Amino acid sequence: MITVTGPRTSRGERPATYREVFGVREFRFLFVAHLLSLIGDELARVALAILVFDSTESPFLAAATFGISYAPWLIGGPFLAALADRFPRRTILVLTDVARGLVVALLAIPGLPLWVLLSMLFLASLLAPPFESARSALMPDVLEGDRYAVGTSLTNITSQVAQVLGFLGGGLLVLVISVQGALLVNAATFLLSAALVRWGVQHRTPPGADAAAPRSLWRETISGLQLLGRKRVLLHIVFLLWTGQLFLTAPEGVAAPLVAEFGYGAVGVGLFLAANPVGLVIGGVVVGRLCPPQLRERLTYPLAVFSVLPLILVGLVDSFIVVLLLLVLSGFGASYLIPLNVSFVRVVPPAMRGRAFGAAVSGLYACQGIAILGAGSAAERIPASSVVSWSGILGLVALLVLGVARGRGRTIE
Repeated sequence: MITVTGPRTSRGERPATYREVFGVREFRFLFVAHLLSLIGDELARVALAILVFDSTESPFLAAATFGISYAPWLIGGPFLAALADRFPRRTILVLTDVARGLVVALLAIPGLPLWVLLSMLFLASLLAPPFESARSALMPDVLEGDRYAVGTSLTNITSQVAQVLGFLGGGLLVLVISVQGALLVNAATFLLSAALVRWGVQHRTPPGADAAAPRSLWRETISGLQLLGRKRVLLHIVFLLWTGQLFLTAPEGVAAPLVAEFGYGAVGVGLFLAANPVGLVIGGVVVGRLCPPQLRERLTYPLAVFSVLPLILVGLVDSFIVVLLLLVLSGFGASYLIPLNVSFVRVVPPAMRGRAFGAAVSGLYACQGIAILGAGSAAERIPASSVVSWSGILGLVALLVLGVARGRGRTIE
């Protein structure tokens, strides 16, 4: 039996306010540090993609520069995430950001061979799993009760904003101060993030530090993976995360051909890709801030089902504006991630949060990659709009099956 831990809410508790969340000093520092790290990640991807394309004129290598930064989650995410349970989480955050800052600063050296650039980018990306796992594991210690749920919604919202700022800022910085200058600014964001965490977040001993015998990192990684399957309620939570995101991500894989069906170009692709994050931001405010905790928890599964319903209609309409609105609605449904995150933290023991988050996120990235590749492959045979509709239909079926299985195993062991 796994002890239920983490943020708890009473049945009559009102939703926490943004003022109450930002009133926690540690959260303010952690929030800004996370935002800087996210922006830094996007700046690096944009600047290096431009640098690689300018030097090779290869669209494939430029795209590979983007993709290589996600590879560590798939290759070693759960293993690297286990570090967040072995060492103090503040220490992990500081060291990974300092290391990323130094590596990115070295990337700014002119004339580096392509293989060196890509190798160093991969090295910097290897530090993302322990950083994200340590931050996710630390958040429930910093924010108590419903503050954690509201803080999670804020983090989701700012993650979307950081992507936009990083992409736009990267392009502008390259235009104004060169690729090397943009990379140095990126390095500075990591170092500033490390400083904020070091002097704004208190030191905490890892929850598992008092264990009788030290275990190997490999065994700790395996125990984190085993945890996902050992507790039925946790398995349902992770499956709901992976299943929902598998079908919600598919439209990204056919963005260009779908927009072309309506006669639009690059601007249309940008609007198409931005529609879902806009809905997620709206959902983050409505679900994360305005809904009472108990209602928010009850809405988790209905919101997940609702998120795929608008996708079914995409192939049935002939207006690009309507398609964008449908994607906004789908993004709103994706706000089920907020209460799902809270449920996840409640079930996972504090000493295993880093490993559990690492395993869940690694599976998430795998599902997103499969979705994009699968959608692109399907679009070779049927119209892209039909691919999105089928994604919605298959997603609905999968979520309904998952709901039936969840109903049969509702009792928590």
